[in-house]
Amino acid sequence: METSPVASMKRELSYFTRRLCGAIKTPESRAHFRTYVQGQLSNLERKSVAPMALAAGVSPRTLQEFLELHRWDPDQVRCRLQQVVMADHGDADAIGAIDETSYAKKGDHTAGVQPQYCGASGKTDNCVVTVHLGYVSTGFHALIDSDLYLPEHTWGADRERCRAAGIPDEVVYRPKWRIGLDLLARSWAQGVRLAWLVADEDYGQCHGFRQEVASYGISYIVEVPCSLKGWTKPPPTIRARTRERLASWAKPSRRVDRLWSRGGPSWETFHIKDTDKGAVVWEVRVSRFCPWEEGLPGPEQWVLVARQVLTGEVKYFLSNAPRDTPLTKVLAVAFSRSHIERLFEDAKGQVGLDHFEVRKYQPLMRHLVLSMASLLFLVQQAAGEGEKKTIVECAPTPASGRCAAGSGLDPAGTTTKTPPAPHPDRL
Repeated sequence: METSPVASMKRELSYFTRRLCGAIKTPESRAHFRTYVQGQLSNLERKSVAPMALAAGVSPRTLQEFLELHRWDPDQVRCRLQQVVMADHGDADAIGAIDETSYAKKGDHTAGVQPQYCGASGKTDNCVVTVHLGYVSTGFHALIDSDLYLPEHTWGADRERCRAAGIPDEVVYRPKWRIGLDLLARSWAQGVRLAWLVADEDYGQCHGFRQEVASYGISYIVEVPCSLKGWTKPPPTIRARTRERLASWAKPSRRVDRLWSRGGPSWETFHIKDTDKGAVVWEVRVSRFCPWEEGLPGPEQWVLVARQVLTGEVKYFLSNAPRDTPLTKVLAVAFSRSHIERLFEDAKGQVGLDHFEVRKYQPLMRHLVLSMASLLFLVQQAAGEGEKKTIVECAPTPASGRCAAGSGLDPAGTTTKTPPAPHPDRL
């Protein structure tokens, strides 16, 4: 939004904060909650505690104490936020998106900070990393949960350092995919229901992550690395005593980028979305696939190879979607991961998600929850502005002007020869 919603939407903001403030008991803390959210929604260039407090006419020290010392539970505010999202935007076909973001920070005292890959700078940098769960439904998206990634060797194994940063003893190192599953579990416990879940290859490559997502009855569509191995047909296995293993005559597993050295399923062309630079078009081939899981074939599912027509970029997706799911639907969900990237962009650019100057664990976690609340209000107010939505449709073939054949997840009708990539001028 180009202007601050604070001046023109005081009534809406007051109603919104009342819905979330029920989890905050004291009038003083509720007033500071409103001040913090109002500051994050303002046009201030820097949305850290001091500028927001001064703009609201309160002492920076009191707003700092609200983050660090006041007795209010950010988990309860997060639960209220999730309840609001489900009440206002609940969708039986909703998509969950798990991803991480990073914040470059100086020094070594901020909870979780260490030299690691920083997406904000695109290189290894001193930064803090948080993992988030996004909720995507028709015409709406929001961040609904988040947690701090605690690096294993510099923080997870150094409890004295953790205590100095206010990190509770029960908060220990967890890989990012485990944090993502924990976010899903506690959101599910609050009544958040998802039909789909998407994640990048750092999460999708872990079969434990995929298995646990599937245990909720959720259809996942996750990116996987090109090195993921498996079989296009279930290989034979035998049981030796109490252990199952591959039969000696079974064909070896192959990497997904080497499944078809000659021929293979047909490439189908799809118009994914429109951008300011023009149409985004991908070619896709699809097949049944059993991923390699600790020496044995995993459940049979779908593997999709997607190739960007103009740039040549290739992505690999694995999905447990039902056999009869249209391929256009699967692609729409797969590429919906761009929603959480947009949410990170707006959270940092609009509400100051990365402007925190706190060092200890509790104020950092409170800042994350407050930022999710501010972003939710911003998204709700902007929902009617008619932003572009993702479109996935078959691109017309040059010969007939109709969709390429086989637009569903059905290997029937595939050819043994790979047709040449269509020139973009043909679309």
